[in-house]
Amino acid sequence: MARGIAVLMTLVAVTWVMELGDALVPGRWLDSWGIRPRDVSGLWGILFSPFLHGGFAHLIANTVPFITLGFLVMLRGLGTFVGVSLLVMLLGGLGVWVFAPGNTIHIGASGLIFGYIGYLLARGYFERSFGALAMAVVVAVLYGGALWGVLPGQPGISWQGHLFGFLAGVGTAGIMRPSRTAALAR
Repeated sequence: MARGIAVLMTLVAVTWVMELGDALVPGRWLDSWGIRPRDVSGLWGILFSPFLHGGFAHLIANTVPFITLGFLVMLRGLGTFVGVSLLVMLLGGLGVWVFAPGNTIHIGASGLIFGYIGYLLARGYFERSFGALAMAVVVAVLYGGALWGVLPGQPGISWQGHLFGFLAGVGTAGIMRPSRTAALAR
């Protein structure tokens, strides 16, 4: 578990260092590495966008849920955390790249955060174990209100990132669910 927490905190530190660098260099040049829909060079943003933020207020708003939900995903092990994170980044990022409006740039960890929410909620459905269901209830109580963020609303907020991150998290829970025989063996 200590290794997992170290990985989680390293990701947070990298994100903060990147935002500090972006703030110190005129022009916020790092933000241009976000997801740029239907621009082939914008595909790189799928990997970079969760680590880029539109200022410190944006980063602060994402840090606590990233740590909290990332830790809850990590309770299943470092491999699960890495797998869920990569699948959500890839699938959710591709959704944004295909469906978000052109001439926009999508940045921030919120797509990954919504992916963690979707994964943790859907894991309760797919596994149907007491622990997974209890975790889903805790996540629903703590972060259920955030799900309104998957709908169009505030200008400048990537609801597409939220929606496709959430859907990617749900899909990832289905992909990574334990096999029926493994569940029966428990």
